[in-house]
Amino acid sequence: MIKNFSLIGFKMLGEWEKQDSIWVTWPHNRKDWPGLFKFIPKTFAEIISAISKHQLVNLIVKPNESIFDIKKVLLNQNAELSSINFHKILSNRAWIRDFGPIFLVNKKKKRKVFLNFKFNGWSKYKDFKLDNKVNDKISTIIKIRKFEPEVKVGKIKKMFVFEGGAFDVNGKGSILITKECLLSKVQERNPGIKKADYEKILSNLLNVKNFIWLNKGIKGDDTHGHIDDICRFVSPNTIMTAIESNKKDKNFKILQNNFNILKKAKNIDGKNFNLIKIPMPKPFFIQKVRVPASYLNFLICNKIILLPLFNDSNDKVVIKIFKKFFKTKKIVGIDCRNLIWGFGAIHCMTQHEPSV
Repeated sequence: MIKNFSLIGFKMLGEWEKQDSIWVTWPHNRKDWPGLFKFIPKTFAEIISAISKHQLVNLIVKPNESIFDIKKVLLNQNAELSSINFHKILSNRAWIRDFGPIFLVNKKKKRKVFLNFKFNGWSKYKDFKLDNKVNDKISTIIKIRKFEPEVKVGKIKKMFVFEGGAFDVNGKGSILITKECLLSKVQERNPGIKKADYEKILSNLLNVKNFIWLNKGIKGDDTHGHIDDICRFVSPNTIMTAIESNKKDKNFKILQNNFNILKKAKNIDGKNFNLIKIPMPKPFFIQKVRVPASYLNFLICNKIILLPLFNDSNDKVVIKIFKKFFKTKKIVGIDCRNLIWGFGAIHCMTQHEPSV
């Protein structure tokens, strides 16, 4: 089913493990934020600035963009420029979580490689060819070997389509994914690949054995079911998951159903996970369109947690929950009311690179 990459001993680590850097792509596609793009560079700069005070940021910029001008925006948010490496690479969009490298580590050999999954614009958008080539450049820049997974459908070999926001791992053999994203005929990533095939492929690539299939993602999510809007590992045995309290909201049954699946889920040792309920913000609309506002699209860094906020009554509630769990990390809230108009938030626009 899948080409042998000799990845034995390699695995994807939990996001909370030590990181070398965070990769970010500077925003440039105005079509992703129609009418609101002027606010987006500032939001990106806030996020980059917060990270740069504690660890390295690898920032991808379009070759024809002025790095001098970008630095001015960053300095206005008090960024630590000495902690930011600029890389001139062409891209279509800024959502590097979905087209960027998926890093794997072999701790015994002290080696790091990355998976270069095919990106096809979430099987929805046509302008993705530049995004799909970004990892070729990254591999050359950081001198890390990349592997390009293939699948065999019938007698035809194809590149395996997969996105970083579609799954989450705990680094101990468990993975969170949704049926809506991977098994639906809508925005179908890999036609002909069934549930058992996905499990075999991902088991080989990510060194996971325990598959937790949730059903659906939230309303407004144009990726059709990404996990990083609804459910995240925050430690090997702890899962934060979105809950909607309003029974009339379209997300109520979706998230309750997912929660019921999680209650029955076990880790590789056969024990239940510790579940932390994260309330949803009120339904959020921009230009009469519902957007996927969720607190679960956060980013774990070495010393901070970047948490999306929406000027909602639940902002303070969620900050309190995060402070209680992440006792050794600072919780940095980021106003994502404009950013979410691109149908993604902090996790979507970042990609963490683990340390060996």
